[in-house]
Amino acid sequence: MLGRIVEALARLLALLGGLVLSALIIMTCLSITGRWLNGVLHSDLLEGGVLSTWLLALGIGPINGDFELVEAGMAFVIFAFLPITQLRSGHASVDIFTARLGVTPNRWLAALWSVLFAAILILISVQLWAGTEAKMRYGETTYLIQFPIWWAYAAALVGACVAAVTAIYVALARVAEVVTGATILADGADQ
Repeated sequence: MLGRIVEALARLLALLGGLVLSALIIMTCLSITGRWLNGVLHSDLLEGGVLSTWLLALGIGPINGDFELVEAGMAFVIFAFLPITQLRSGHASVDIFTARLGVTPNRWLAALWSVLFAAILILISVQLWAGTEAKMRYGETTYLIQFPIWWAYAAALVGACVAAVTAIYVALARVAEVVTGATILADGADQ
């Protein structure tokens, strides 16, 4: 039951992360295209023409605050993909040494790394909570579009909290695997 809830949360957050990442990609492409078109419309060949003047009056150019939006959105996206990656054992690993070890030592290593990762994600979540509160308290905003910075912190905090809950679940499952000898979570290659 708990496994299904964690899995559903991880999948939902990954889906949201994918949607936000797709929106950021589209916005970046539009901004780059707008910046390029703006440069072309200001070129010696086209500047001052009726079409050029009309298009520039429409506001063709880069999207204002695109860097700020990408920065804020990517903070969420990174944390949005962490839960499903942790649940599926999808983190990059180098197993030249550990591949030669048996099942039991590898289970112990998996449990150790899972517990450490859970502790780190809890620490990150606590620090993001403190950062979110501080940004809210001081009312800090971005330079160009003036949206409150705490919004980005809060979005990342949601992802970090779900990642921490997922990491705790994975750590408990890995410790249970060491204790019982049974496979509770499949490795990333097995899924």
